[in-house]
Order: sequence, then structure tokens, then C-alpha cells
Amino acid sequence: MKKLYYHPFSSYCQKALVAFYEFDIPFEGLNIDGPPDGPPMQELAALWPMRRFPLLVDGQRTVLEATCIIEQVAPQLIPADRQAALEVRMLDRFFDNYVATPQQKVIFDAIRPEADRDAYGVAEARKMLETSYAWLDARLADGREWACGSAFTLADCGAAPFLFYADWTHRIGAQFENVHAYRRRLLARPSFARAVDEARRYRHYFPLGAPDRD
Repeated sequence: MKKLYYHPFSSYCQKALVAFYEFDIPFEGLNIDGPPDGPPMQELAALWPMRRFPLLVDGQRTVLEATCIIEQVAPQLIPADRQAALEVRMLDRFFDNYVATPQQKVIFDAIRPEADRDAYGVAEARKMLETSYAWLDARLADGREWACGSAFTLADCGAAPFLFYADWTHRIGAQFENVHAYRRRLLARPSFARAVDEARRYRHYFPLGAPDRD
């Protein structure tokens, strides 16, 4: 049985969960919510001293990082064609680096003591999100259903939670109609809808205040 160390409210954990739920892949989930010295976190720390999650134990193999976990459990989410696979991986990195990273910059700043906050860094992160929304909106203007065309892929596994939380953190402007439509399609995808529902009870953790929607 695959063993996944995760937290339901974590965007990167949801990225991995979408792949599991897409194909009904069985796994044992170890929710690390709880005291920092609780058994799941102790197990995680013994496997990975960075204490970052998700982390997968699959037989004798320990797999770090959501993208690698998806490649391990659901390789069918990456096309066999080399050029198509390159595009999927490129979009996977786009959503990680240019949506998730600036979004988390804003969140992590909000939970710091006020004296330690970085107003300049937050402003730059918000600019990056605006640029990312514009780039993605133009890319989706050709009518594609998913990030890389008609097939749901690795890239969409990350896009789902990252755009979900990004819109809570730095609202996607009304002018980005294609991004809004894509986000709605992702929210309607049963695999992601399941991840969202499982995380609802943790919404009070969101430091900016979770909106009364989604």
C-alpha cells in the first residue's frame, strides 16, 4: 500500500491528491495535522528532515515533491510523445513557479510578525501573479479545455489548487475571462472537487480569511 504524508489544506498536497483521485489509486493517508511532535510528523521527519510534504512511500522508494509523486503513481498524466510531454512539464513548472510561489509569498508574509514583513516582496509577488494571469489568459484564448489541450494532465493537477488559492490571495481580474472559465472547469473536475471538499474544515487556517465561495 502506498503511504502519503500530507495535509488536506496544502495546495501541493492537493496537487498530488488530484492524481490519486483521478484514477482511484489506493493509498494510506497520514494527515500531519496535529502537534509538531505527533507520530505522523515524527515519521515524516525521519524520512525527510526538511519536514516538507507531500511525501510518498511506495514500497522501498521514498518520493519527494508533488510533481515527482504524480510521475510515480500516475505516469499516464504525462504524454508519451516527447514534445507533448515537454509542454506538460513546462506548464507544470509555470504553475509551480509563477502562480504557487508568489501566492505563497503573500501568505507567508501575512503570518509573520508585523516587524518582519516584506512589503516590497509582497508587491512584487502580486505583480508576478498579475503577469501570470495575463499570460495564461492569452494562452487559453484558443479555446483549449485544459492547460495543454484536450487532455487532463500533470499540469492541470497543479493548476487546480494553485489557481484556487491564488484567486483567494490576489483576485483574478474580471478581464481574465479565460482564466476564470478554466478555474471553474478545474473546480468541477471530480478529483479536485473531492480534494476541495476534504479540506473545507481547515479553511479557518487561511491567514487572509477564506472567502465565502468556492
